[in-house]
This record gives sequence, structure tokens and C-alpha cells, in this order.
Amino acid sequence: MGTVGSPVSRRRAGRPPRGVLSRDLITDAALGLIASQGYEGLTMAALAHRLRVAPSALYNHAESKQEVLRWVEDQVMAQVDFSDFAEAPWDEAVRSWAWSYRGVFAAHAPLISVIAVLPVTGAPETLAMYEAVTQGFLRAGWPEDRIIPAIVALESFIFGSAFDVAAPEDIFESGSLGPDYPLFTAAVRVRGSSQADSADAAFTIGLEALIIGLKAQLAT
Repeated sequence: MGTVGSPVSRRRAGRPPRGVLSRDLITDAALGLIASQGYEGLTMAALAHRLRVAPSALYNHAESKQEVLRWVEDQVMAQVDFSDFAEAPWDEAVRSWAWSYRGVFAAHAPLISVIAVLPVTGAPETLAMYEAVTQGFLRAGWPEDRIIPAIVALESFIFGSAFDVAAPEDIFESGSLGPDYPLFTAAVRVRGSSQADSADAAFTIGLEALIIGLKAQLAT
């Protein structure tokens, strides 16, 4: 602390000092930008502005937007719990993994359409997840050539269900047209009392159907 009358060293407000950027800082800023403005809002210029650095400084750490997206993918995928594939029975492992996966992406819904089609090249956390899941499938007796189609089928359902968590509560309300479609309207009105309950119920039904169906396919 400076004494009275002595100069106090302070960093000027504005751009952070050179070298303050890191992969984690850039990734966190990219996630915040996507959360507030959607994927379309993520540009290198906007990211540099959010980080309060010059675009040239950002490019010294990340070669391109594609590289930033790989970092984002890896950070989000690292939150998915796939530990049960190490020892638990296959159906239990799939169930716990799917619920964790859906929970993570329900919290990052704007990323679903991006990550669902983003190559895993250069994403070690993502590849670690797929490695463990593949190992769990092999341990359960799955033929190698059927593992990836099964994982893709599960992921397609998981991503769609993550979107469903954020759907408005009245998404199926038929309004004044209800009397014209009485069966559907009645079914909508007896479902769960909240959207979260309805989304969870739908996810449970769909996931169990997938697990049972995949086990039946494996048996044949």
C-alpha cells in the first residue's frame, strides 16, 4: 500500500496487458458470447471485443473461429459424466451417460446445432468420452461395426431432448382450435404439470425405448 504523498502504481483501465489471454479465458468468453447472442454472434472480432483485446492479439492464441469452437466443444463435453461405462452394466451406463449428456446440453442449447456436426479432430476431452463409451459397448459384446451407429442414434435423441427442456410450457396448447382436435387436446392437458416434468417424462420414455430396442438388436 502506498503512503500519503507517494505515487501508487496502478494499471490503467482498458485493454488487458499482453499475455493475459489463455485458452480457458478465450473459451469462457466464447461460451458467454454464444449464450447471449447465439452462434451467429460468435465472430473473432466480437470475441476480441468481449475480451477487450485487439483481434491480432486473439489470433496469436487461436488460429481461427474453428479452433475456438473445438475448445468450446471440449470444455462442454468435459462436463458429461461417462464414468459408468468403466464397470456398470451396459444399460445402466447408457442411462446415466444420456441423462448427464442431456443435462449439460440443456444448459448450452445454442451450441447443439454447432457441436452436433463439429468434427472431433483436436478435441481430446470429446475423444476421451467416445473412447470410454466405445469401450463400454465392446465390453457388453457389441460388434465393432454397430457401435458408432448406436452412439449416433442415442446422441440424436439426446440433442433433441435437450432442446425440449427449454421449450415453452404451452408449446402443445391448441387454444381456440382445441374442440376441433379433442383427443390431442385432452392428452396435452393430462401430461405433467410443468414443462420440466413433461420433458423428463418424455426423455425417460424415449431413452428406455432406445435401450430396450438396442438390446434387442444386439441379441439378434
